Amino acid sequence: MQYTLVTGACGGLGRAFCELLAARGERLFLTGTSEERLFALSEELRARYPGLCVLFRPCDLKDSAAREEFFAAADACGATFSRLVYVAGVDTQMAFEKYDEARIVAQARVNLEGAVSFLSGVIARAPLDGATELLTVGSMSGTVPMPYFALYSATKRALLQFTCALHEELKGRAKVTCVLPGGMPTRPDIVENIKTHGLFGKLSALPPQKVAAASLLAVQKNRRKKVVGFWNQLLYFTECVLPMSVKTRVICRIWRNTEKDHFA
Repeated sequence: MQYTLVTGACGGLGRAFCELLAARGERLFLTGTSEERLFALSEELRARYPGLCVLFRPCDLKDSAAREEFFAAADACGATFSRLVYVAGVDTQMAFEKYDEARIVAQARVNLEGAVSFLSGVIARAPLDGATELLTVGSMSGTVPMPYFALYSATKRALLQFTCALHEELKGRAKVTCVLPGGMPTRPDIVENIKTHGLFGKLSALPPQKVAAASLLAVQKNRRKKVVGFWNQLLYFTECVLPMSVKTRVICRIWRNTEKDHFA
């Protein structure tokens, strides 16, 4: 039986994807780090949409053995996948000199290695009949190098480039899209973080429901990449013409006075 696989399902954006897909009656296979939260989300979706088919299994995306176990479990229950929505990400924001090994590994593996691994796992189990959809959630942070957000920015840039390359490799067999949203006010700490970035942060931010809807439409249309939101599209165009020195200097001034630690 074919499912839509959603990673990071319990986060703000992941939940928005799940709600939209559930409303369409899609069969869902959810994963995240917390079995308790996955169970609660699946029960909530079933209560709202009676008859909805929802499976879930926790997975530590930075652990290659855990990823292999996840797909082995999917195989054991006869699950194949017609769509992947890779939402999971680690967005630690601080000066790089403050990073330790755990912070480096978590961000690099979840944002890039985990995405590539799950794309590989889904492709091996997908029909690749032209209707298969592979959606990765990148970030506007991946369009330009970002001081004080350097590793996150680099991993999202790598994810964008990988997804765009895969779009060409699988042409005619699967729809492959990377979406590039700005900030999303999904938690109180993120709301405060967006406020500290002033007008830039306010204009760039969009509700997760709007990002999820635009993302699903973009992959349905087989867009290679999709910048979500008018302000972000304008910002992306501006970035393309500004010198690198100007871009990094401006970003440094905005980001150096704030921190967001995934491990806090």
